[in-house]
Amino acid sequence: MTKRELLDRCAHSGEERILLGRVLDKLELAQRGVPAHTPMLSPGEQALVADLLSAWGRPRYVFWGGFPDAERRICVFLPDWQEPEDIFADPEGPLSALQATFPPTAALSHRDILGSLMGLGITREKLGDILFPQPGVCQVVALTQALPILLSQWESAGRWNIQCAPIDLSQLAPKPAQIKTIRDTVAAPRLDAVVAAGFSLSRSKAAALISAGKVAINHRECLKGDKAVEEGDVLTCRGLGKCVVQEIPGQSKKGRTMLVLERYI
Repeated sequence: MTKRELLDRCAHSGEERILLGRVLDKLELAQRGVPAHTPMLSPGEQALVADLLSAWGRPRYVFWGGFPDAERRICVFLPDWQEPEDIFADPEGPLSALQATFPPTAALSHRDILGSLMGLGITREKLGDILFPQPGVCQVVALTQALPILLSQWESAGRWNIQCAPIDLSQLAPKPAQIKTIRDTVAAPRLDAVVAAGFSLSRSKAAALISAGKVAINHRECLKGDKAVEEGDVLTCRGLGKCVVQEIPGQSKKGRTMLVLERYI
């Protein structure tokens, strides 16, 4: 399959085509023995890239966000001589981190921090996850190339002054996710029914969100309310968060499908 055929198959918009074209350029570099990686990718972009690489023929690559379970990650293409562990352990690798401190009473939010960083001219594709390990402390993952700008120019967030310093990726301290277990039954494990159960919505409201393109299965947009949902599927809804289908144990005595869901709150 040619590059154009791959893009025709995997890209659904001009924006996606540009992204995937750049991904293939990085892949070609790695196949010539040059380490290469993408910018930071959202979960949806990662799913798109994974589909492209699967259609290509599964080249050697790894998604990496600086720590396990990072949401925003780069895709690193591995030349024949490189292993994933080399990326994770390399202190001069493509990802770096910094820690900012500010008064604990400041109560700065994710939006405050992101807004102040982008105000420096740093684009979102250069920034990874933003963590708040404790009051008055924020940790930011970024492309290594962006670190000098952050360290020299990032001085405030909101109306608060901050002090920042580089830290090793091993010092990142993501908080454990807060999860609510939901046990429910549905007539059938359709997407609209499972979204309604997972996010405490009416069936009609869930169907409207799906039709509006706000719901994704495994970070891939789905507009079909009758799409069958399976164990392990990750359901995301813009504005409401994420829900994971942990189990579909079987049928209840009344013939309804039982569900065990985990909602991230």
